[in-house]
Amino acid sequence: MRPLHSTVSLYLVLLVPMTSFAEEPDPKLLKTFVDEFVEITPGKGKFPKSFLMGSEDGPKNERPVHEVTFEYDFAIAKYEVPQNLYETVTGENPSRWKGPRNSVEMMTRGAAIDFCEKVTKSLRAAKLIEKDEIVRLPTEAEWEYCCRAGTKTKYSFGDEARKATDEGKKASLLDPYAWHTGNAAGNDPPVGALKPNPWGLYDMHGYLWEFVSDDWKGDYADAPTDGSGRVWRRKGGQTVVVRGGSWKDTFDRLTSTTRLGIDVNAKDDAIGFRCVKVRERPTKPAAGNP
Repeated sequence: MRPLHSTVSLYLVLLVPMTSFAEEPDPKLLKTFVDEFVEITPGKGKFPKSFLMGSEDGPKNERPVHEVTFEYDFAIAKYEVPQNLYETVTGENPSRWKGPRNSVEMMTRGAAIDFCEKVTKSLRAAKLIEKDEIVRLPTEAEWEYCCRAGTKTKYSFGDEARKATDEGKKASLLDPYAWHTGNAAGNDPPVGALKPNPWGLYDMHGYLWEFVSDDWKGDYADAPTDGSGRVWRRKGGQTVVVRGGSWKDTFDRLTSTTRLGIDVNAKDDAIGFRCVKVRERPTKPAAGNP
């Protein structure tokens, strides 16, 4: 017969929430995450202080073209958040296509924001970032600025996704840079498998759509011009922005300016996110409805 004190001890252990035994995030993965940020210094070196956001010949939601000027520095992750990092920070891996260095997918924007808040606390505790630094989703302006990487063309490598060959066929110029319907067998490669853009950022075109911090508006009327994002004060449903296209999309949806509005609670195996690291700075609220 089991001694009474053993039975009571077992009962008490079972009552303790499992979160009490949660492990701290892997310090090596946290260090790798920090080391993989690319410093962006608008107005210094190769980084222009201003850029034109949007497209003159694109759909209405990419217009009007407007100049954005940055008065602050930030850093952006070289890669979309991989599954091993997401799992060590949150204890979960919701992804359909499993792989430690595959981009994490199948989370809502709210879950992506939760990850950013948790990893910020872990990085501060590990003294890998300063106390006034945060990790968050990029604003839509920050995202497009980094996707363009100083270019003014449809893609960071030029205006055309394909070119004619001597045989009269079309050869892809996009394939070396992006996973899309023309070259992706499935959403299962590791991050950074293809070529980066001119600033060393991978998978900005294709692979996965990426959450940004902005809520959706169907055009750029009254858009911020200082790099901040837009959060709308509205009741009921909410639509948020994703950028960049995915492995499920055709080449024409992978441009630097393509944007899409999706439900705030949506999750998909073609949506992920990357992070920025920045000194704390408020997101700009926008009154009214989009």
